[in-house]
Amino acid sequence: MNTLPPGFTVRAPSMDELALVFDIITASDIAIYGAPEPGNTLEDLRHSWKSPGHNLETDGWVVLSPEGSIIAANGVWNMQHVHYYTHPSIHPRYSGLGIGRFLLQLAEKRARQSMDEAPPRARVTLNSGIVNIDKAAQQRLEQEKFSLVRRSWRMEIEMTGAPPEPQWPQSIEVRTLISGKEERAVFDATDEAFQDHWGHIPGNFEQWKHWTIERNDFDPSLWFLACDGDNIAGTSLCEYQTENMGWVNDLVVRRPWRRQGLGMALLYHSFGEFYRRGTKKVGLEVDSQNLTGATRLYERVGMHVARRYDRYEKELRPGIELSTQSLSS
Repeated sequence: MNTLPPGFTVRAPSMDELALVFDIITASDIAIYGAPEPGNTLEDLRHSWKSPGHNLETDGWVVLSPEGSIIAANGVWNMQHVHYYTHPSIHPRYSGLGIGRFLLQLAEKRARQSMDEAPPRARVTLNSGIVNIDKAAQQRLEQEKFSLVRRSWRMEIEMTGAPPEPQWPQSIEVRTLISGKEERAVFDATDEAFQDHWGHIPGNFEQWKHWTIERNDFDPSLWFLACDGDNIAGTSLCEYQTENMGWVNDLVVRRPWRRQGLGMALLYHSFGEFYRRGTKKVGLEVDSQNLTGATRLYERVGMHVARRYDRYEKELRPGIELSTQSLSS
């Protein structure tokens, strides 16, 4: 295992160090792109540290310089103990010292300690996502025997006028979420639709709630449900990523209602609501090889690729792949 440079130390973070770690993440983003990653906020990091199943004492690390300043951080999160996720952040002044590899190795060690909680015979992987121009991150992942497995895109549109009116399929009505009554139904419908997305593992309702409706900035008036009678046929679950940037988190259409124009209608409806509120720029993230053809839809409505991300994985335990790999799986 790699060691830290002389004088550097590692320990678990504490919640009162949240802002210090966020500053490192921001400095790293600026070094790569010249600007912070859009939508990365202090509240996102706080929410991440408090996510169900994540324990700062065992699943998080900060690296201190010889002077005692926090100069790097990392954590490891898991989904059903089948997919583990990690992404080291190192202040640019301390790049090239092997600190990123050291943090990746800590994450791998922790994942291996807990992967026995995965379903028997399931394949287990450690995953890390990076922006595709981050050559330093790419190099350390490859040095640690990670392999590139998938690419995703951040797509955006800057509206110069009101978007077209949505054309709804027959029998479909759109409305917003009824808070306190429909959260479970929305989760079930969305999770079912995502079974056709590469890498999907059946979700956990408690984790889903943590990342969605339990956020301080959750706005149920931006959750659009396309309903066919009592059935949720599709959803467009939106939020503000920044003050001037609308974001489509989950745009899904369930199988029985596909190929009827419902996805486009939901997208135009979402664009229209943001436009009505004075927000002209809207974005989303999509698998570049999306199995249901979503990228073609987004291009048809005028969205373009703004950033590209690469997903790397390292197999920790061979076995049966539980996540979706194709439409037939």
